[in-house]
Amino acid sequence: MSHNLARIKETLGNRPITLVAVSKNASIEQIEEAFQSGVTEFGENRVQDALSKRKLISHEMSEKINWHFIGHLQTNKVKNVVGNFALIHSVDSFNLANEISKQAQKNSVTQPILLQVKLHRDDNKGGFTPEEIKKSFKQILSLPNISIEGLMTMAPFESDTQIWRQCFNGLKALRDELESTYGLALKELSMGMSQDYQEALACGSTMIRLGQAIFGINKSRGG
Repeated sequence: MSHNLARIKETLGNRPITLVAVSKNASIEQIEEAFQSGVTEFGENRVQDALSKRKLISHEMSEKINWHFIGHLQTNKVKNVVGNFALIHSVDSFNLANEISKQAQKNSVTQPILLQVKLHRDDNKGGFTPEEIKKSFKQILSLPNISIEGLMTMAPFESDTQIWRQCFNGLKALRDELESTYGLALKELSMGMSQDYQEALACGSTMIRLGQAIFGINKSRGG
């Protein structure tokens, strides 16, 4: 695994890219090994899995690790996520954003989020279409106790680098348009997983989510 991380870090070079290790199928020992290799950002798809792992890691790791929620989030699980994750990547509807806002108010915290965008038709994926996000953005922006840090997308699983690049370039263009329209900074573009992260980097990604490329075990989408 250390060889995998060394290769990834060599690819990243000195670029200010956040590497999120998708640890959904990783053991505690593998998470510890990744941490000892310098990884401090870990992504989980399921709330209970993440909370269970947090109880098993050392106090030193708990102090230094940031947990990211990257899976589909149901509104009834929001109460377990808000305040427990440094960043929620997968906010895919106004209703979900509103529920996160309500729970953050109850907890007296501000929850950082990314808005998930679907740039290529795929019935198996959630997310705003570009048109939907343009219509909803002002309303989401007005919600209290959430901080929109940027946008997230997942490219299709098919091995077509041209489609990947269309998705990634489309997300960057949408981000730039929203920044210009609303006069704000959306600093994060969470795009790029194990199969397509090099294309995502070329298109301006600031945050990549890697599971299989690090741990060699993640078979399903998410890393």
